[in-house]
Amino acid sequence: MQLNFPIFPEQASSMAGQVDALYLFLVLITTFFSLLIAILILFFAVKYRRTPERKAEQIHGSTLLEIVWTVIPLGISMVIFVWGAVIYYHMERPPVNPLEIYGVGKQWMWKFQHPSGQREINALHVPIGRDVKVTLISQDVIHSFFVPAFRVKQDVLPNRYVFTWFKATVPGTYHLFCSQYCGTKHSGMVGEVVAMTPEDYSTWLASGKAEGSLASLGEKAFQQYGCTTCHRPDSGARGPNLEGVYGRPIRLTDNRVVLADDNYIRESILEPNAKVVSGFQSIMPTFRGVVSEDEIIAITEYLKHLSPQQANPLNNRTSPTEIRDSEVPNIQQQNEQQPQQQQTPQGTRPANPGKKP
Repeated sequence: MQLNFPIFPEQASSMAGQVDALYLFLVLITTFFSLLIAILILFFAVKYRRTPERKAEQIHGSTLLEIVWTVIPLGISMVIFVWGAVIYYHMERPPVNPLEIYGVGKQWMWKFQHPSGQREINALHVPIGRDVKVTLISQDVIHSFFVPAFRVKQDVLPNRYVFTWFKATVPGTYHLFCSQYCGTKHSGMVGEVVAMTPEDYSTWLASGKAEGSLASLGEKAFQQYGCTTCHRPDSGARGPNLEGVYGRPIRLTDNRVVLADDNYIRESILEPNAKVVSGFQSIMPTFRGVVSEDEIIAITEYLKHLSPQQANPLNNRTSPTEIRDSEVPNIQQQNEQQPQQQQTPQGTRPANPGKKP
């Protein structure tokens, strides 16, 4: 009878082989020096054992020996450091244009949402041969997204988005665990990752029942909560225009510059007074307890798909990062020097683009 007891989980991702190679190197180095030290202890214990005929001798040391046992361990440590740093660098920087999937961990289940709108519970379908970025957040306590076959493990935190990425290489169904103790039913917080061929994945997407794409659901939520009332592309907007804002630097009232990423958007919805955009007042109410985590994810996906505005940044106030408050008077003066006879088709003067509402 054969025993099916593999030492390592199956290698099913592009990074699995690199992680295993480094781990095997660490195991071999540890085994070699453990045996070497054990053998030397036994050898010296026997050779220099105490006998009536032997007299103690003073040993002054060896400079060469001290250099050897300092340089060799240092060299091995640097190899481990550089090797591990390279793997960490690749694992912490997802490739360009990955398939983005959102995941929410809660006691005691995993929920996933695909860009096309499909939702899954305790299961995640992904295509092989394509980079997949999973953006994760917890609704309660700390969880940990762990897929042994992919050599992927990422702590999932409440009130903060984190991400991990992988590229599945072998079709199959693989275990998904929560590797962080999260309560009495922690052991039951398990699921599966189903790696499929691109054709099978497309068929699975087409067969799923989705209310619409994640971006379209975000657009509905954006309108439902009245966000369009303030976040408009005209000069009378009371909030910054959000078209093309995702992924760009944003200047705040205290002159700090932050990146408009997933965490910034989430914080601006739940804690709007935490980081107020330069040129605007702190008048937005909090939506904590009103907007669900799934709706925040959908709104974020919707904002990612908004095309950037090409109009004058001050006119539609879309780019406060490009204009300091101190620069506004100069821009106003330039606008006032423009020909005053310019009329609109209806014969009325346009509103002064430099004038704040």
